Amino acid sequence: MTKENVIVQGILDHTGGKDNTKRIAHCMTRIRLEVHDYKKVRLADLKKVEGVMGVVEDDTLQIIVGPGTVTKVAEQLCHITGLELGEVADSDHVADDVKRTIKKKNNTPVKNFLKRIGNIFIPLIPALVASGLINGGASFAQNAGVDPETTWLQILLVIGGGIFTYLGILVGWNTAKEFGGTPALGAIAGILIINPALANITLFGEELVPGTGGLFAIILAAWFMAFVEQRIRKVVPSSLDIIMTPFITVLLVGVTTIVLLQPVGGFIANGVTMGINSVLDIGGVVAGAILAGTFLPLVMVGMHHGLTPIHLEFISAQGATPLLTILAMAGAGQVGAAIAVLVKTKSQRLKNTVKGALPVGFLGIGEPLLYGVTLPLGRPFITACLGASVGGAFQALTSTASLGIGVSGLSLIPLIADNQYIMYFLGLVIAYTCGFIFTYLFGYNEEMAQNLQ
Repeated sequence: MTKENVIVQGILDHTGGKDNTKRIAHCMTRIRLEVHDYKKVRLADLKKVEGVMGVVEDDTLQIIVGPGTVTKVAEQLCHITGLELGEVADSDHVADDVKRTIKKKNNTPVKNFLKRIGNIFIPLIPALVASGLINGGASFAQNAGVDPETTWLQILLVIGGGIFTYLGILVGWNTAKEFGGTPALGAIAGILIINPALANITLFGEELVPGTGGLFAIILAAWFMAFVEQRIRKVVPSSLDIIMTPFITVLLVGVTTIVLLQPVGGFIANGVTMGINSVLDIGGVVAGAILAGTFLPLVMVGMHHGLTPIHLEFISAQGATPLLTILAMAGAGQVGAAIAVLVKTKSQRLKNTVKGALPVGFLGIGEPLLYGVTLPLGRPFITACLGASVGGAFQALTSTASLGIGVSGLSLIPLIADNQYIMYFLGLVIAYTCGFIFTYLFGYNEEMAQNLQ
């Protein structure tokens, strides 16, 4: 029986079986499961299934099984249940009532806002990762002395750079979809912000600049597109809806975007980038330590995706994001903490969990270690944050930055700007080492292993 078979069987056994499955979806590391009757879910037993690294109870049941494995498990679950990915089986009041209860429990304005932002960008992560690595490899080759006019290098730059050139269209599409609008109209909002033809227009005595406001302006415009579309649809006769609703929406929102929303987006984008730069310039190593040390709690509640537009705005405005290299130390501190646990523990189950999660942890995917090791144990989570703080301070001191997003850990090395690959790697080693030392000396005793039994 394969690892995936064991996980699938365990999920079905402890979530009420295939007939209780309502919807199956997944992200990079988590199976996102909706069930008809939440009373049939046995969370404690589900967490003990071999290969399950953690379970998060949100508006969906999020079962962490790790990258790669998640795709295979989702495929098997779909095959057994007869559901397609994302397909919803017949609705029922019991599940909806439980979901409303869970949603209300987690319902805070900040958390809801960041979850919305995450929903916009999470589907784009595979494309951002692939493009970022291709771009990073091409940049590495250029820095190594390859002629930038070389055909194969130009091809790589075209392949890797495409998504960043037209990212606004995808973000506009996802934003409108997230807020209940027509995705294609959201894409128009994205096109409007980045359209080179804006440079030919002078408004109020000022020449318009394509791309002003970046993703902040695009999100604003696409949200407003969905907002206006929904309200116009309520008053337009059904017979004219297909013609009049999109026409009025695009015309009204298009003008509003150029006159108002794009300047507002520009103000927000400039404020965010200047604010973070000021914090790093003034706070220096202290700011780096605080940012890296507090990032794991954001990951824990899924709020880290809300930082994606900030990273992308830095890349658009400055060519690289200094924030990502600092925050990447959170995963490195956790790797060091996990290695200390591996060295000290006598629990074979805990050893197996750490060994299974460490390889992807080195590559910057920290959720398996977070939910499978450090967080359930308790104190190692704190010592991992402390190790991350030291690494973050070092990255702030050396002013490293990343040319792309979507990866961290060792995978981020090809994307480091200004040839500071060694400095970034040294920061990783420092975070690994400090996370290990803090955890080995203060963060773990064998009694904690009982938390994972």
